[in-house]
Amino acid sequence: MAIEDNPQSRTKYGEELKRRREAAGLTQEELSERAVMSRTHIAHIEAGRRRPDEADARRLDQALGAGGFFVRFLPALDGKAVAEHFAEALEFEEKATVIREYAPKVVPGILQTEAYAREVLSSGYPPRTAAERDRLLVTRLERARILENFDSPVVWTIFDESVLRRPVGSPGVMCEQLRHIGALGESTRIRVHVLPFDVGYHTLMEGFVSLMWFDDLPPIAYVEGLKTGRVWEIPSVVRDCQVAYDHALGDALSHRKSLALIRSVAEDYEHEAQ
Repeated sequence: MAIEDNPQSRTKYGEELKRRREAAGLTQEELSERAVMSRTHIAHIEAGRRRPDEADARRLDQALGAGGFFVRFLPALDGKAVAEHFAEALEFEEKATVIREYAPKVVPGILQTEAYAREVLSSGYPPRTAAERDRLLVTRLERARILENFDSPVVWTIFDESVLRRPVGSPGVMCEQLRHIGALGESTRIRVHVLPFDVGYHTLMEGFVSLMWFDDLPPIAYVEGLKTGRVWEIPSVVRDCQVAYDHALGDALSHRKSLALIRSVAEDYEHEAQ
């Protein structure tokens, strides 16, 4: 029986984990070895700062002989509809003070307009019913509300030029989407950089990357591919992702030139729509 995910439920869950770990005579490091989880991850769960996923909960149950307790009382994500592999990253996104993303093919979720998001969520396999798509759409649009606070998080986005050029939906949908990004960039709410085609191969080409920083947690990296996604907390891996991002940023157009390109492509779509 899952309980609602909130700070109080995560704190109680963490307290119970700590109680059972200590009753078993285990340190966090020893439990991390038994459960095949990082010690840092266990420390964050015990402190109520992190929500484990179902696989984590199963490993904790097995390592502590808890008889399924940690799965049964796993805090649920408040009914938010997201891909399973993105659930953990969503929790981080809501707490981040700085977000730097690279988008190789489509506009990142927090920047999508309703029409663009609807097109994205209407595609793919297996097909979704209209009700399933609309549940996902509501969550995606709610994610964009983090931009309503002008100061935090600080958002930088690198777009591969293909994000601008590949039509998602009609020319009108693309025009609206690019102008939305342009307006956010011109207001200085976000910084935008485009990696033009003529850069050729670059360090982030293989997939979507989101780097996040926090007030009270170490930075993380979220890397996503087809039907897969993973949050990385290992410092060496996070640093490698940050360096790769910095290298790609060095090859990208400036914020000003990127906005000019985005406006130009939006105008092309507007002419095509008429």
